[in-house]
Amino acid sequence: MRARAHSSIDDIDPGEWNALAGAGCPFLRHEFLAALEHTGCVGAGTGWEPCPIALSDDLGLAAAAPAYVKTHSYGEFVFDFAWAQAYARHGRRYYPKLVVAVPFTPATGPRLLLRPGVDADTAQKRLLEALEAHAASRRLSSAHALFLDEPARAACGRAGWLLRRDCQFHWSNRGYPTFEAYLETFTAENRKKARRERRRVAEAGIRFETRFGGDLDERLLDIVYALHRETFTRHGNEPYLTREFFSEIRRTLGDSLMVKVALQESTPQAAASSPAVPVAAAIFFWSQQALYGRYWGSAADYHSLHFETCYHQGIEF
Repeated sequence: MRARAHSSIDDIDPGEWNALAGAGCPFLRHEFLAALEHTGCVGAGTGWEPCPIALSDDLGLAAAAPAYVKTHSYGEFVFDFAWAQAYARHGRRYYPKLVVAVPFTPATGPRLLLRPGVDADTAQKRLLEALEAHAASRRLSSAHALFLDEPARAACGRAGWLLRRDCQFHWSNRGYPTFEAYLETFTAENRKKARRERRRVAEAGIRFETRFGGDLDERLLDIVYALHRETFTRHGNEPYLTREFFSEIRRTLGDSLMVKVALQESTPQAAASSPAVPVAAAIFFWSQQALYGRYWGSAADYHSLHFETCYHQGIEF
């Protein structure tokens, strides 16, 4: 297999990339990674320099990894600043470093993407060797792989990479046919609390609409993005993802993008005479295997609205 580090995901054929096992995850699809580049979320001046690593054979693309040269540790959700400080104390530089990850996405998933039918152990070993070689050729301090699934984690362990362990909480549908069936697994007290929280939102005159990428026009995207941005600016930051990113992803990933929009009517009678006003929104991505909650925003502080929008609505979906 021939290894090559590219300077852009656009250097790799989208069909071949998306045919790799694992690229069915919305964040690993060529369209998602390309949108990050096209709309300035990554690239020059962002501290995320794309360098996807690809292995090719006589049949074409055999394996690949989404990789980036990083000049800081922001947007990784791993918080390795202590390592950078330790390097500095010993007169060494930690940045730039090589990171195998999906930018701004702390979702566990495949990172060593393989064409179905290739020898997995051999391809994973060669891919990790290619990553190490690229880090060495660029004189990078280190190579990191973030939020790995178990096959990639095992491959890194076999290759002698240092392993770290964090904790994430995932909700799983254990065969619940309805949300009420899920609530029946709660204690009586917690079931009562959950129902009361949902009732408070409904009593505030708030209802929800589910909009997929194809149902989102630019005007509604403006509102959703403004709500999302407000969450960031309230804490003194700008969002990692640009407004243009969502326009592109709406076109290219379509219904893999889902938004739950909370709409409020002033009175029940107003529904017939004036449209409801969006007061909150939660942005999700999804596949047949999983729903990923990403961002949310609200125009005001409504009782129980955050949990309803981001959790109950997603679980019910």
